Amino acid sequence: MAQKGVQLDREAFSCSICLDLLKDPVTTSCGHSYCMNCIKSFWDEEDVKKLHSCPQCRQTFTPRPLLLKNTMLAVLVEELKKTGLQAAPADHCYAGPEDVSCDVCTGRKQKALKSCLVCLASYCEKHLQPHYDAAPLTKHKLVDPSKKLQENICSRHDEVMKMFCRTDQQCICYLCSVDEHKGHDTVSAAAERTERQRELEVSRLNIQQRIQDREKDVKLLQQEVEAVNRSADKAVKDSKKIFTELIRLMEKRSSDVKQQVRSQQKSQVSRVKELQEKLEQEISELKRRDAELKLLSHTEDHNQFLHNYPSLSPLREPTDSSAIDIRPLSYFEDVTAAVSEVRDKLQDVLREKRTNVSLAVTEVDVLLSNSQAEPKTRAEFLRYSSEITLDPNTANTRLLLSEGKRKATVMRKHQPYSSHPDRFTRWSQVLSRESLTGRCYWEVEWRGEVVYVAVAYKNVSRTGNSNECGFGWNDKSWALRCDKNSFIFRYNKILTLISGPQSSRVGVYLDHKAGILSFYSVSETMTLLHRVQTTFTQPLYAGLWIWCHGDTAEFCKLK
Repeated sequence: MAQKGVQLDREAFSCSICLDLLKDPVTTSCGHSYCMNCIKSFWDEEDVKKLHSCPQCRQTFTPRPLLLKNTMLAVLVEELKKTGLQAAPADHCYAGPEDVSCDVCTGRKQKALKSCLVCLASYCEKHLQPHYDAAPLTKHKLVDPSKKLQENICSRHDEVMKMFCRTDQQCICYLCSVDEHKGHDTVSAAAERTERQRELEVSRLNIQQRIQDREKDVKLLQQEVEAVNRSADKAVKDSKKIFTELIRLMEKRSSDVKQQVRSQQKSQVSRVKELQEKLEQEISELKRRDAELKLLSHTEDHNQFLHNYPSLSPLREPTDSSAIDIRPLSYFEDVTAAVSEVRDKLQDVLREKRTNVSLAVTEVDVLLSNSQAEPKTRAEFLRYSSEITLDPNTANTRLLLSEGKRKATVMRKHQPYSSHPDRFTRWSQVLSRESLTGRCYWEVEWRGEVVYVAVAYKNVSRTGNSNECGFGWNDKSWALRCDKNSFIFRYNKILTLISGPQSSRVGVYLDHKAGILSFYSVSETMTLLHRVQTTFTQPLYAGLWIWCHGDTAEFCKLK
């Protein structure tokens, strides 16, 4: 009784709008109390009608009343909070406007805990208990609370719709199935749900697989973006360094030419000045002698003339004028011409190489470009044909290699191969000598019971007694199993059955960068058997796994 009294007290101090304890309580003239914000919001919506009313008794007020906080009521609410009794039947147990309410509760309804698809009613925790206790009710189907239970009632016959008409694709009741839907393809709603559920799960699996594929694509594209950015940054850095070195080399060559010209200039000017000084000295001497001879020629005394004439000193040998070879003014013009020739040739080289650099830049290709499109015809595939030979160091000792190491045959006797760490010891397998990157295409002609046509990383397991050494039984190899009746693709122990025309020749197309690996049945036409889209992290090697004695597989010579 005490607990019930607490509940009544709590309801008395609750706002009928938010159903919670009053906050900043105000009281209208009609005597009802609300949270100040709740009644203000309520009346804000009524402002357009110019008429305001009490949410409980609907008494109207004109004009809009001025609200004042009810101090005494606020104190009582605070005291109620301090008692800790508000935990008794909390307000969150009662149904709000957005909740599904219990159909059994009277008065203020509590939230429904479950809805019953048989009773077509919703129940709170208290009124749901009979569905757990009463034997006939325990078989009823309980679901999360729903407001749409009445949609399960046939509007024509007022019966629960437990049937489904596949002809008209709608839910019906039993009376509908013998009335207007008579002769239609009808099943129980549960059976149709089971079928649709199966389809739904398949659809979800497909969607999840597509999500995984797209996430892989997004990751691949992100890696491509990062790789392009890294490569571009490195190219810019390296190009800047190379051009800087080229500029420094040109500056050094310019300095060398300048130094050579100045040195030659100094040497030649020095020679000219030396000769010039000699000539000037000779001119001075000749002028002095000319003055002496002039003076002597004017002597009137014959005896004196004859006496002084022999005493004149002889002239020195004149400077060899042939040493002076006056040429047209073209001393260092040849240097200018030579440098100009270097400049012109360098411009030609830079122009040519710039074109090559520009082509190299424009040929940068990412996964989205059209150049990554997979070939369509055999002629297009043959453009990427690769000559593949088998590596004897990897061949199992039961395999005999022939035809220029392009063909492998299973023998009864072991072959005298030398010991090698790359050799397959468990299964009759062999890898190619050539690593495969970029775009490659090859064909394998096989004969016998079972042959695997495969590609694998170099670090695929070679030894051991388990199947994990076999192509397709690990995450380092991809293999197409060929026999007389079927094709099966296998990767990391997961097999995929493949439908396609049987053929003794299998074509394999690899686009390492794009992560594409495709297998084709090759006869008069090419038929795609299986296509892998993934990310290859290492170079690949072509592989063969031949099972039975006498069976063969050969890498074909392609024209």
